[in-house]
Amino acid sequence: MSEAAPKRRSLVAYLPLILFAGLAAIFLVRLFSGDPSKLPSALIGKPVPVFTLPAIEGSSQPGFSNADLGRGRVSIVNVFASWCAPCHQEHPLLMELAKDSRIVMFGINQKDKAENARRFLGRLGNPYAMVGADNDGRVSVEWGVYGVPETFVVTGDGRIAYKHVGPLTEDSIRDKLMPEIAKALATK
Repeated sequence: MSEAAPKRRSLVAYLPLILFAGLAAIFLVRLFSGDPSKLPSALIGKPVPVFTLPAIEGSSQPGFSNADLGRGRVSIVNVFASWCAPCHQEHPLLMELAKDSRIVMFGINQKDKAENARRFLGRLGNPYAMVGADNDGRVSVEWGVYGVPETFVVTGDGRIAYKHVGPLTEDSIRDKLMPEIAKALATK
């Protein structure tokens, strides 16, 4: 009986470590499984949130509001920031996408310094018809943004049709975004 008591105590001593290791393994598996661009959005099919964004300070380009979306044209709303490395990577693709005359591009500049946002758009080009400064991130929260970059397709009647989380790539534009734009154009 004296041998069983120390053995039982040593097992009990390792129990928290075993539980922690098990939970850590579960969290790691869940963290790296799935496609982050498929995060659900409760806003799909609903009108865009009511908002008004000022222009980026010092910019000649106007800000915009929900009233500017859904005026009969399909819109792309891209949430970006100059401090976001993936935003730099996707930007040339946005410049190409902006050449599509069937859509209008809008930008939400999230939690960025005005001079950095102006420099970003000046250096890389500006694909947006209008850019609003979301200095405190409140409008991005209303849109359900998890992080930058995120891109939305808005139908001609002002409803969110699609949400892409993360940077756009040639594949995601071809396989996901363009089919959603085509659907939105068909529902005009």
